[in-house]
Amino acid sequence: MINTGRKVFANLALIALTGTALTACSAVDRVKNIGEVPPQSSIQNPVQTNGYKPISMPMPESNVTVQKGNSLWTGAQQGFFKDQRAKTVGDIMTVLIDIDDKGKMQNSTDRSRSTSEKAGLPNLLGMETQLTQVFPETLDTSSLTSGSADSSYKGDGTTDRKEKIEMKLAVTVTQVLPNGNMVIQGAQEVRVNYENRKLQLAGIVRPQDISTSNTVSYEQIAEARISYGGNGQITDVQQPRYGTQLYDIIFPF
Repeated sequence: MINTGRKVFANLALIALTGTALTACSAVDRVKNIGEVPPQSSIQNPVQTNGYKPISMPMPESNVTVQKGNSLWTGAQQGFFKDQRAKTVGDIMTVLIDIDDKGKMQNSTDRSRSTSEKAGLPNLLGMETQLTQVFPETLDTSSLTSGSADSSYKGDGTTDRKEKIEMKLAVTVTQVLPNGNMVIQGAQEVRVNYENRKLQLAGIVRPQDISTSNTVSYEQIAEARISYGGNGQITDVQQPRYGTQLYDIIFPF
């Protein structure tokens, strides 16, 4: 038992030392950046970034478009003149992000139960008299067993959330799938004073969902991944200290 306690203490100490080391590294970086604006990342080719993986989706059978004789029109065209909408790798389109979500949920539970059991053996072919020879004379055969139990539970829960993001983001076509759908990816960084805000988006768009102004709404993007955050002085104040986060993780109660 003592050895087990020592092992647990050693593991907790190791976790604490690891967290302290990580905190020290982060603290050194923050000390170096005192008085400096948050750095912005360089522009990169999304296909060449670490962790990039081409998208593979279920595809229908390919349909070959045949141009009829004496005709300048084919079913693959979306306009008589040159279409300015994004359609090939490297083209740019604008995504309209207007998220205004609200959610509210309230649950209430009230449960109670009461149980009572009682059993006796006043008469059983005269055999009940034999019990007094085995047990003390004070035994009452009319009340041999008795039990009762009571339990109650009550719970209340409420969830109320509001989210609103209204932005525009230019994205690049990084891949064209066999059925014509386009994989898009883009990022935008805006630095105001000492706070750097970053918006990232990735997903799959159908060509017919792109408007004539070369824009698409975010709810028309399949497998959409939208991230909005940043770093800087305001973000640092909003986050709890590393020691507090470590304490919340390892504290068992």
